[in-house]
Amino acid sequence: MKPALICAVFFSFILVYSARSQERKLVKQWETDTVLKVPESVLFDGKNKVLYVANIDGAPWEKDGKGSIGKVGLDGKIIASEWVTGLNAPKGMGMHAGKLYVADVDGIAVIDIARGKIADRIVIEGAKGLNDISVDANGVIFVSDSHNKTIHKVEKGKISTVLENLKGPNGVLVVGKDLYITDAGTLNKVEANGSLKQLADGMEGGTDGIEHVGKGDFIVSCWAGSVWYVHANGQKDHLLDTREQKINSADIGYDPVKKIVYIPTFFKNSIAAYALQ
Repeated sequence: MKPALICAVFFSFILVYSARSQERKLVKQWETDTVLKVPESVLFDGKNKVLYVANIDGAPWEKDGKGSIGKVGLDGKIIASEWVTGLNAPKGMGMHAGKLYVADVDGIAVIDIARGKIADRIVIEGAKGLNDISVDANGVIFVSDSHNKTIHKVEKGKISTVLENLKGPNGVLVVGKDLYITDAGTLNKVEANGSLKQLADGMEGGTDGIEHVGKGDFIVSCWAGSVWYVHANGQKDHLLDTREQKINSADIGYDPVKKIVYIPTFFKNSIAAYALQ
């Protein structure tokens, strides 16, 4: 074998080995009792050491008053299956300055965390399917409307539409000054001019939640029962696939210190915790 060919084979082996060594996986830690009520979203609160769970309970998009927010301990024990009631079909959540913001069909419910009560409601005119929420360090809220295929922004009480004519928007996530969204099987970064820079595609099954895990890497869940690790270079690792078991993986939560991914199972009425390795 020629020296040049030997070098090429050697470096190819190194590249393959390096790629494989970077593959991630999820290792299950626990799962709650199945007493939650169609949990669509879970949010990690490190300060209060608790998980908030958005229970749809009733119809997925109806204003029926059956929805609630539950509280689960970081050990998987349910503190309250219905901590705050009076919502409709709650989904994505975000936190800022002691408030929990919840996407709830056509508006945002604002919950005072200390009091455990709804303190306000922000109506998004014309909204039909508010789905996920992310709040930046200044309290600016971004919320997706999956039915109208738009992304809205709420800043100092002023509501505006920042993205329109999307294919199937769901997950939204602010990281520093950057906004990321999932849209019909893709993960995208929103550029300064409003265009989308596609970071990864091919994640079928209804791309749902997004979590940033550092160094430009993300975890993306798909509602049908699939979870992906997206590397900064666009490479994807398929972390979890529960589609054959008909176990959903909706809007995930993440503990960045312990590197635990929390997955709501929707119709299975539980939250499962996995260590990211």
